[in-house]
Parts: sequence; structure tokens; C-alpha cells
Amino acid sequence: MDLRAKELDRNDALAGYRKEFYIPDGKIYMDGNSLGLLSKRAERTLYELLDSWKVLGIDGWTEGERPWFYLSEQIGEMMAPLVGGMKGEVIATGSTTTNLHQMTSTFYKPKGKKTKILADELNFPSDIYALKSQLQLKGYDPAEHFIQVKSADGRYLRETDIIDAMTDEVALIVLPAVLYRSGQVLDMERLVEAANERSIPIGFDLCHSIGAIEHSLHDWGADFAFWCTYKHLNGGPGSVGGLFIHERHFGKTPGLAGWFGSNKQSQFDMNHTMDVAGDAGAYQIGTPHLLSLAPLIGSLEMLQEVGINQIRSKSFQLTDYMMELIREHLSDYGFTIGNPDNESRGAHLLLEHPEAARICKALKADGVVPDFRAPNGIRLAPVALYNSFVDVWQTVEKLRIIMEEKRYEQFENKRGVVA
Repeated sequence: MDLRAKELDRNDALAGYRKEFYIPDGKIYMDGNSLGLLSKRAERTLYELLDSWKVLGIDGWTEGERPWFYLSEQIGEMMAPLVGGMKGEVIATGSTTTNLHQMTSTFYKPKGKKTKILADELNFPSDIYALKSQLQLKGYDPAEHFIQVKSADGRYLRETDIIDAMTDEVALIVLPAVLYRSGQVLDMERLVEAANERSIPIGFDLCHSIGAIEHSLHDWGADFAFWCTYKHLNGGPGSVGGLFIHERHFGKTPGLAGWFGSNKQSQFDMNHTMDVAGDAGAYQIGTPHLLSLAPLIGSLEMLQEVGINQIRSKSFQLTDYMMELIREHLSDYGFTIGNPDNESRGAHLLLEHPEAARICKALKADGVVPDFRAPNGIRLAPVALYNSFVDVWQTVEKLRIIMEEKRYEQFENKRGVVA
């Protein structure tokens, strides 16, 4: 055992939060950037909401400790500091892709030669599908009107390339805050400044950044952002997503209107002319999924206590330590480190190897839960709230033994249905 790992754990101010989570028996969990673990607080707040349904029935909408009618807004307030949002700029609603459809429907206003949507070639497929479908809904051919900024190496994007693509034909820009494969953190402030100078609306996918790095969306002047809550926010599989909209857009008519986007005071007047909410609440489409909101209350309580700065600091320490061990112990086994080695690194590492799929299977068989990304990526995400430095050391040591003894050869180099 590396004595340094034990020393780092002894000096870890966040070590006590590990006991707040249910760690799978006999497992080292390194997949928190795909699905965060269940916490005892999230479990508690889920049961509390179930109990309110059991005791209050329909009166739960307006009575009890947390009336359901206002829960999306309350959770939005809890998430706002994580994205640098002001009061009313954040709402818990929908999912990543439905929120992207909502934001694109609202902000994509093609006119004249200004018809194109600017994205990138390294983003998660769901965002690309949504943006192409929005073009088609407006009668535009994605082959002509969809721009994807190229990557020079298949891992990273250059902000200069993105800015160069912000031509007078671009009507909307949508980019990831953190690239889901390499973990590169884009310079959002620089990109927003460039987009604002050109009067192009710009928004960000925060799925791999919220709860892992700091944001200042309001101060930067971003138009909108959207995200899931089941990765670093530990809200549970399929938990309700979130979105940010800058206050300068309050009062804007949502592209996709729905009853829960109404002004709370007039919603039950049942008028057929919508009285649009005056903040981010306007972009709700349907009734809140309360059972998928409830775990977030407990999860976000912990993030409020700790603060995103402390989380980012420990996260960077964990990945820094892991990279040091990888270079020291795995240099002879054909791995390539595919993530940044500086402050532009998010909360996970990417190891590339031709045998990545079968190496991931061997890791799982030996009690480490990694994440495979086609065609050759192994993502490892030590999470600040529940992973230890000893976890990191053990993960690299197990990986070394797997490679040294070629244990991966007993597995097929092919991903599972869910990777």
C-alpha cells in the first residue's frame, strides 16, 4: 500500500462524507461521471416525499414541509450556486435532451443568411441528434446548416477554432462545458465573450461539469445551459434535469409551451392564453416528476455544505494523484493518457488502449467499476465526496496486475449493450 495515499486520506477534509453514501460491497466505484452513488440523505428525502403522498394525498401540492407545487423552483435555487446563477435563473425540470430541445426552440431564430447552428464533433450524440432535428423542424438540411468544429487530435477542441467558426451565418451555438470523453474543460468565459460580441446566442451542456467544477454563467453572460443530475449531483438514474437561463431573457416566450411554465399565481385560472412565468420556471413543459426530484434535495444539501470550490480542489487532487500513479506503474503496457494534464481537466481521466473493452471487463471482475467509451476509452472518475486516495491507489494497482498477468485476455474485446 502506498503510504502517501493513507496520508492524503488522513488529511482529507471531505473524508467524512464517504460514510454518507452506499458504496457497493467489495467494489471500488470509479464511474460517478456516469451515475453517482446513492446517498443516505437522498434516500431519506425520497422516502419523505413518498410519505407526504401517503399522508396528504393531493394536498401535498400545497401542504407539508415541501409543497410539491414549488419543489422545482426550490431545487433550482439549490443548484444555482453550482452554475453561478442568480435567483430565478435555474429550474429543475425535464431531462438533458428535452431541455436542449426547449432552449433550441426558444433561441434558434433563423433569418436571412443567419440559419446555421454551431456545435462540435466531440459532443455527446444526444445533443447532436437534438440539434439536427431542430434544423429539420425548421425546414433546413443539417448537411448544409449544421456546423461541427473539428478536433485536431480526436480528443480536444481549440477555442480559437470555435471562435473562428462564429461567422455571420451562425444563429445559435451549443457546446459542452466538459468533453465527455477526454474531460477537457472548455474556456466558457472566452467563448461567451466571443459569441456576445457577435450577437449569437450561446448555451452549454453541463452534464459532465455541474457538481464537479466551478461556473459563473450569469457573470459570463451565457444565454442558457442545461444538464442532467445523475452524475456528479447523485440524483439517481433518470433524475430530473436542470436548466439555466440568463435573467436578461426573463419574459421571453418559451419555444415549447406547457402548463407548468405558467405564472404560479394564475396557473389554475385555466385561461387559454398563457401567463408566462417571469423567470426560468417559464421553461417547464409538464408536471414535475416528483419522485425523481426528491433524491436531489438530500444530494444537494451535501453540496451546499461542502461548496463547489472544495469539491473541485479534492477532485483535482484525486485525478492528479491517479495520473502520477499511472505514469509510474502503467507506462510499459501501451496506455495513452487522453485527458488534459492541467487546470483544463475535469473530474475524470481517460486511458486509451486497443484492448479497452476487455480491460474494463477485467477491472469489473476484480471489483473496480470503470466506464468504457468506444472505441478505445477507459474513463476513471474518482469522486470527491465518496472516493478515497486509497481507492485510487488500489485501482491503479489492480490495473497493473491485470496488464502484467494479461487477465484481460479471457474477455472479448467488445462492449456490452450498456457500456
